[in-house]
Amino acid sequence: MKNDFLIKGLLLLSCGLLIMAFGVAFSIKAALGTSPISSLPFVISLVTPLTVGTATIVMHCAMIVLQILVLRKDYRPIQLGQLLIALVFGYMTDFALWAIDSFQPHSYLMSWLFCALGILLVGIGVSFEVNAKLIPLAGEGLILAICQKYHRPFPSAKICFDCTLVLLAVFLSLSSLHTIQGVREGTAAAALFVGFVSKLVTRLFFTKKSGEGGKINGNR
Repeated sequence: MKNDFLIKGLLLLSCGLLIMAFGVAFSIKAALGTSPISSLPFVISLVTPLTVGTATIVMHCAMIVLQILVLRKDYRPIQLGQLLIALVFGYMTDFALWAIDSFQPHSYLMSWLFCALGILLVGIGVSFEVNAKLIPLAGEGLILAICQKYHRPFPSAKICFDCTLVLLAVFLSLSSLHTIQGVREGTAAAALFVGFVSKLVTRLFFTKKSGEGGKINGNR
């Protein structure tokens, strides 16, 4: 039973990461702003030689370090598995961007279609990742660590976390590029609808089978 649970979890997690990676890629192609969790890596990729995927890995590594600093002796070493997940997700993101490199929106409406597809894919990926019930991505792990240490409710910590990433992306963009990149109306749309899509997918495909749904937070 444990082996079956692990295999199922790994398959769900792998599929979820790949789906999310393509969601991030389509949101970048839309050029209407990425989701909050992807905004900072995208801007970093614009001002450094790093790819979006590599910048994502670096950011996740920083979040793992922050988790250790926040939890200290309460940090569980098994959570270092987030590093492997970060590496896989980062490389998948670069692969997804390469795979759709020839796709270009030629109108504002087409950009919104790309953005909507990105939101849909990220939401589905989040649902898969959460319902895999293994190790969370580093962003979610950091939020959970803050909630555990400072006894904050998850929704409010999630909002503060997303706002912090967006503000950092805006600051870095303005200071380095003298314009705002990666944060636009699509960022707000992703913040509003990724969690909704995740909850809907969980309700349709996971809740009925298991009798309970994973905690969906839309942190992508």
